[in-house]
Amino acid sequence: MLVKIVSVVGARPQFVKLAPIHHAARAAGVEHVIVHTGQHYDPLLSDVFFEDLGIGAPDVHLGVGSGSHGVQTGAMLGALDAVFDEHRPDWVLVYGDTNSTVAAALSAVKLHIPVAHLEAGLRSFNRRMPEEHNRVLTDHAADLLLAPTQVAVDHLTREGLAERTVLVGDVMTDVLFDVRDRVARRAADEGERLDAAEGEYYLATIHRAENTDDPARLRQVVEALAGLDRPVVLLAHPRVVAKAAAHGIDLDRGSLTSRPPLAYPDLIAAAAASAGVVTDSGGLQKEAFLLRVPCTTVRTETEWVETVELGWNVLANTREEIAAAVTRPRPAATDAAPYGDGHAAERVIAVLSERR
Repeated sequence: MLVKIVSVVGARPQFVKLAPIHHAARAAGVEHVIVHTGQHYDPLLSDVFFEDLGIGAPDVHLGVGSGSHGVQTGAMLGALDAVFDEHRPDWVLVYGDTNSTVAAALSAVKLHIPVAHLEAGLRSFNRRMPEEHNRVLTDHAADLLLAPTQVAVDHLTREGLAERTVLVGDVMTDVLFDVRDRVARRAADEGERLDAAEGEYYLATIHRAENTDDPARLRQVVEALAGLDRPVVLLAHPRVVAKAAAHGIDLDRGSLTSRPPLAYPDLIAAAAASAGVVTDSGGLQKEAFLLRVPCTTVRTETEWVETVELGWNVLANTREEIAAAVTRPRPAATDAAPYGDGHAAERVIAVLSERR
């Protein structure tokens, strides 16, 4: 009997993780229904990813859009109940740590549909982060926890969830490896497209609430980027552009130039061509490591501790810390592979098929 999986996604990192899962499901003859909540409503942050990553159009698009955490999550819950009741899958597969993740998990468990959480067990231990609440709530609600790393397995074990946990590796590694060779040939072109020479610019993304909601904090981060020793290309989400404009903060000053976000293959090409990455994104920290590009993370903690332990990522928050981290000597070469071998998605589909 055919296994049926419903994947629920709504934000850029989830679309990237969805791609290898979708390809692995099709290869295994698994019925895979894709539900896009519409949490990220900018086409460049959502719909175009489906095309760029060879996924095809979502089967269901809820069109929820922006809103407060409560409004957004509540709208998703109301819509997803009907979707799951119609499709009645063997598994609802949820991804990462967004409002879409926790909404889908809550809806499915209330309908007694098994839930699997991809990228389970990540912890920042910062309870001010909405993502941390989403991770913990989803892990404790889910029936199956698909952990990307041994560190994540250890976190889940300490929380009493070992029996539900399977180490599968990181699907982000799958898709990164899939595009890495292709974009390497485009690295110089991508630098030119950003008006910066290959290896002579820094690539930045800043989007988390703790860095953008407080005007004083956002101004501090922008000043740090604007004062760096090389051109900085800030890929600015529309929300960040709006916040900066509202508070009179110029995103184009000194070394800093802002431009709209890039589609995923272009983002990887731009990161590969850069002298370093400055970000508060969880995904880009890891992508930089896999590309062996030095990363500076503008946060007080990271879920991807392996990147820090191996020297390829440094946590920095003040202007001085950011400048010192970005201009540090290149990290020591490593062949460590804490995020798997590029076959995580195949393991995920195999586990879901076995445990239906």
